[in-house]
Amino acid sequence: MNPSSLKDSLGKLVSLRNLILTLDITLIPRSLLSKSLATEECAATKTSWAVTDMTIGHRGGATMQMPEHTIENYKAGAMMGAGVIECDVTFTSDLELVCRHSQCDLHTTTDVVLHDELNAKCTIPWEAGNEPKCCTSDFTLEELKGLCAKMDSSGGTSATTAMEYVYGGTADWRTDLYQYPCPEVVTHKEYIKLVQSLGRKFTPELKTPSVDMPFNGMTQEDYAQKMIDEYIELGVAPEDLYPQSFLPSDTYYWVANSGEYGAQSVALDETDRNETAARAFHDELIANGVKIVAPAQQMLVRPAEEGEDSELGIVPSVYAESAIDHNLDIITWTLERSPPGLKVGDPPGLTIDDLWYWSSLQSLNLTDGSNFELLHVLIHDIGVIGVFTDWAPTVTFYANCMGVGFNASSEAAKDDSISDGSSATVDISNIAEDLKNVSSDSVEVKSTDSSSSGAARALRVAARLASIVVRAAGF
Repeated sequence: MNPSSLKDSLGKLVSLRNLILTLDITLIPRSLLSKSLATEECAATKTSWAVTDMTIGHRGGATMQMPEHTIENYKAGAMMGAGVIECDVTFTSDLELVCRHSQCDLHTTTDVVLHDELNAKCTIPWEAGNEPKCCTSDFTLEELKGLCAKMDSSGGTSATTAMEYVYGGTADWRTDLYQYPCPEVVTHKEYIKLVQSLGRKFTPELKTPSVDMPFNGMTQEDYAQKMIDEYIELGVAPEDLYPQSFLPSDTYYWVANSGEYGAQSVALDETDRNETAARAFHDELIANGVKIVAPAQQMLVRPAEEGEDSELGIVPSVYAESAIDHNLDIITWTLERSPPGLKVGDPPGLTIDDLWYWSSLQSLNLTDGSNFELLHVLIHDIGVIGVFTDWAPTVTFYANCMGVGFNASSEAAKDDSISDGSSATVDISNIAEDLKNVSSDSVEVKSTDSSSSGAARALRVAARLASIVVRAAGF
């Protein structure tokens, strides 16, 4: 079956979300799922999937395969079940807000160095043998709108041409397929309007400036307030907004000055803290009215010690226990951000730097299926209210199978339906069978050595098939 005939057979009601969820669920072997979980039966029997707030689209939610912070990525994340979508917020030289993961990542996430006049304006322009630094604050919004977003990568200092620098270095478990023809840099307001149209919630992160503040007359507080003001201007309900920052002072400002729009402020945390430091930090958050903390996922868990009661060998860390004791809601990040394998040296070449998000669990026998085991502990033992992910179906699948992360007003988990902005309910049971029959001419799967897990092989198959489906669906 070729992609065009597949498209014809699906009909207008079938969304990208349903297809990719089908791929992730029906084509992944049961060996991927912990035998102690109830997900095996769910994978074998469930045929439609609901949007869940447990799934937070990191930089969009399809970032494993699509350029981050693009309209295409946001739509795909929503289609794959993310109930909350992230925009990392930074600013241009003319003080417009845009969605970029870092103020100074344009050289690896866009084609800016291919434009001679713009490359010359970079904080550090590209030239052969050096590492450039191109910031949103180097350019006006009009200039940024002339760029093409791309997968976050570069050819590094070995690149001899600007083209080699821009389009080199993409990890072999990602793809450059969806950076064509030219995804635009998205403004903060464009993101808000899109997420509104998709019926999803918002979690903007106010990025820590890479330039001295005030910048062109804008103070840090002006910057924090400007972000909130755009939600108020566009009529976003405050209960749908989760503003976040790594600077605690930003969250304190929102709580004190933004009324209901600051009530769900999220204090991001990446600092490795012992128990005393963790409790002191959580005390400070509570004292300043912050109710949600968001540490990196490895900060919340540790391997179980001998004699500890733990079915999966993973238990809450002292950081997690402190957050629970302080009655803080917990969000965590970022699932599916790491290369396949999850274990240092397996496959060969993986280092602890590659696996930062799994650094606290390296003494365990990790495989790709450990994603589900970690989710089980995060959700059931720690009680997180949301998980950032680079590939939304993984969390969406688990949340649907286990019935977690749905709004109290939603019947989605009960009636086995899924909303894509319309009232349609899509049954995908027949699609799964069609996708199994896609010809080998259409799907190229790289061979793996005998040490590779079935989960890893299946995930690679799913990624390739997802590429076919995306093209068939018109992306």
